Amino acid sequence: MSPESLEKFNKLNEIAEPYDALLFDVDGTLANNISAHKAAYVATAAEYNIILDDALIDETAGWPTVAVAKEICIRYHTTFDVQEFSTRKSAIFIERYIQETQPIDYVVEHLKFQIGKKRIAAVSGGSRSTLTITLTVLGVLDKLETLVCAGDTPLGKPSPQPFILAAERLQIEPAKCLVYEDGIPGVQGAIAAGMGAVRIDQI
Repeated sequence: MSPESLEKFNKLNEIAEPYDALLFDVDGTLANNISAHKAAYVATAAEYNIILDDALIDETAGWPTVAVAKEICIRYHTTFDVQEFSTRKSAIFIERYIQETQPIDYVVEHLKFQIGKKRIAAVSGGSRSTLTITLTVLGVLDKLETLVCAGDTPLGKPSPQPFILAAERLQIEPAKCLVYEDGIPGVQGAIAAGMGAVRIDQI
């Protein structure tokens, strides 16, 4: 790790100290792959004759893909099968972009350092199939005790439901859980769940 990454790694370890469980977002938090996801959204939208402004993906960071598809319909005054869009977006991401995934080194190394010290989970708005590949590429899939993803709860981020489910599976009180995020929706959900939250892009 670079000196800057090492400093952030140490800072995360310090922040995590009072907590019993650590809940990690994946895309943009463990994985440096937001540009790849944006490209997959743009390519999918193009198949629906939509020229997508990828700033929408920053705004909706952490949302389930189906929810982002619904927002695209609203913004672009169109209608399409959002589940079909979501499935196609995942396929394009896997086919063209997933192998470009790189770790956000100070977060991934922090996760690995905390194994055996804290309970570890991932909470993401992505599909289980895509997340499984992403986490495998990062080398951390087998480090997680549970993975909460799109469809596991009636509502996704910014709802607290995914975080509460992860805490229940780990049998840890929400107040003893720390959530790692790179976007506003995830932080909102973590706070609503009564958990601590850290923006990894702001430390």
